[in-house]
Amino acid sequence: MKVVNSLKSLKNRHRDCRVIRRKGRTLVINKTNRRFKARQG
Repeated sequence: MKVVNSLKSLKNRHRDCRVIRRKGRTLVINKTNRRFKARQG
């Protein structure tokens, strides 16, 4: 999982990437290709 300041560019890496919020953290998850996970901050 990458930790980055901005998730906007990571959201566009793959068409299945979704930006969600869990427990106060903003995450990018991808069900089909799990290596695109990222967390903000």
